Amino acid sequence: MKTRGIMERTGFENLRVYRLAEDIADLIWEIVIKWDWLPQDTVGKQLITSADSIGANIAEGTGRGSFADNRRFARIARGSLFELKHWLRRAFKRELLTEKEVASLQKMIQELTPKLSAYITSIGKKSPASSEFIPDA
Repeated sequence: MKTRGIMERTGFENLRVYRLAEDIADLIWEIVIKWDWLPQDTVGKQLITSADSIGANIAEGTGRGSFADNRRFARIARGSLFELKHWLRRAFKRELLTEKEVASLQKMIQELTPKLSAYITSIGKKSPASSEFIPDA
């Protein structure tokens, strides 16, 4: 009999919005880890924390057990996304990001932003054909 491991997928991990948040957080880590100490300790920590917070709040919200809590945590995730955008602007202004990094992050954020808003709107709504959450978030 196989035991369930900590890394086994649960419901929120199948959401596209959550996977995008993970991808952004992983890319931010890969970028910041190469910086010198001062940029890492100031802008870098803020970037990592805000990026990690997006997915963490999506995960926590789905585990809370109510639509209201789930929606509240998804809104917090959206706040973290906007905070991330702020710190990326600071990093860009301070010439800490390459053009390739900026292009990759812009593309990912442009996809995540409307998906996260759609996810927030979909929480608690049922699709007409089933009793499941609307899955395209």
